[in-house]
Amino acid sequence: MSIKVHIHKTHRQYTNGMEAVEVEGNNVGDCLKHLVNQFPGIEKEVFDKKGNLRNIIEIYINLESAYPDELAKPVKDGDEIHITYMLAGG
Repeated sequence: MSIKVHIHKTHRQYTNGMEAVEVEGNNVGDCLKHLVNQFPGIEKEVFDKKGNLRNIIEIYINLESAYPDELAKPVKDGDEIHITYMLAGG
């Protein structure tokens, strides 16, 4: 099963500049673990110390919000996950 994970521009430094990465998994959590296995540096940017998504990360599956329980959301072959980084400022 192939899932494409789109990487937010601020995190591409951890994926050698790649905009999208092919991963495998049955749910978002599995896919993100596979991503971290390929690119370990991205883990601290996506997950907190308890293994939960950081509160500044939003996940979309096929351009629809995966909230709530993002990590448990099932995915199927050909789905696309977008990792979005919430920016704030003033």
